[in-house]
Amino acid sequence: MSAEKGKFVILVGDGMGDYPQDRLDGRTPLEAAVTPHMDLVASKGLLGFTQTVPLGCEPGSDIANLSLLGYDPLVYHTGRAPFEAISMGIRLGEGDVAFRCNLVHLDRLEGERFRMRSYSAGHIKSEEARPLIAALNARMERSDLTFYPGVSYRHILIWKGADPSVTTRPPHDLTGQEVTPLLDPNGESRAVAEVVRRSWPILADHPVNQARILKGQPPADSIWLWGQGKTPSLPSFEERFGLKGGVISAVDLIKGIGLAAGLAALSVPGITGYLDSNFRGKAGKALDFLKDNDLVYVHVEAPDETSHEGSLEKKIQAIELFDREVVGPVLEGLKDFPLWSLMIATDHFTPLRVMTHTAEPVPFAVLRSQDLTKEGRKRGFGEREAYEGEVAMLKAHQLMPWFLKQNSA
Repeated sequence: MSAEKGKFVILVGDGMGDYPQDRLDGRTPLEAAVTPHMDLVASKGLLGFTQTVPLGCEPGSDIANLSLLGYDPLVYHTGRAPFEAISMGIRLGEGDVAFRCNLVHLDRLEGERFRMRSYSAGHIKSEEARPLIAALNARMERSDLTFYPGVSYRHILIWKGADPSVTTRPPHDLTGQEVTPLLDPNGESRAVAEVVRRSWPILADHPVNQARILKGQPPADSIWLWGQGKTPSLPSFEERFGLKGGVISAVDLIKGIGLAAGLAALSVPGITGYLDSNFRGKAGKALDFLKDNDLVYVHVEAPDETSHEGSLEKKIQAIELFDREVVGPVLEGLKDFPLWSLMIATDHFTPLRVMTHTAEPVPFAVLRSQDLTKEGRKRGFGEREAYEGEVAMLKAHQLMPWFLKQNSA
């Protein structure tokens, strides 16, 4: 890439968008959090909003991040799990369908009824999850099923000959809700229900779960299958935009989308997708990568995870960590490059009120190196300020080509 084009950075706080909170005197968590670095970007740069979830699509991180990377989900989306499989180096054969496989904790209610207690089995650690996935492979006794271990509660099932159109639901949409109909062995999703039910005796008596129960932690007593699909086909990012880039994320979904688009998936030690993640390590890796490349896309999962938990305090903490440990160091490090453009965005709303994703337009802000000398407006980075900003991008997959023109604007 020619030097005059400069460098491009996209920093995404997953699920930061939210609704006004009574406990915050009508402010949203993003508006109430202390975020001096994001506020600087909004003050001196361009501020606006974009629709990351096209009409008719589910408001998931797969749809939203495809959009932010410049790929129309209506054209390129085949399901969430195939992207995660790509990240994990899993090759799907003819007739293979990839399913996201969560380790979850279910409440057993009277009358053979079930409730989703934890979509993450209490954010089980990867080192605990791996032997559980190994046990499923060893004891499931189904030659058409192969389980692959991922990170924490997030894993993959490859199911030969499965129907990709079967009805499934993300478990984080079901927290605290009864899920009995989805586990009905005679119901619409009976093939999936049968596989889920076969996991129960395998997981129930596993030493990992017995140890978790003794420590007062929720056991991973069930799998949950969702997000299924076949391998997608994306034109490469470099072919489309003439730029070499990479993605940084703790979650396989974002890395898989990047790899499918021909971007490098960069590793950072100690990143977890939660509040204990190595946030500053992501910033350092991004800046180091930019020395020899053109663009980096940094995704931070923690605001979304804390939103699914319904914790206002943790969500604000996650947003402030994103600002202090990622946005701040990146802004400082970009000063070493003569020409650059930085975009801050959230991929979708994850309102605390509903504890799942919603499809409202999301805020974004763009700062260019030449904007630093501006006096700036009296505004910060938040939902209402963005809706009054100067840029309205109705289709988010058009945001990336617009952003890439900013250094020369």
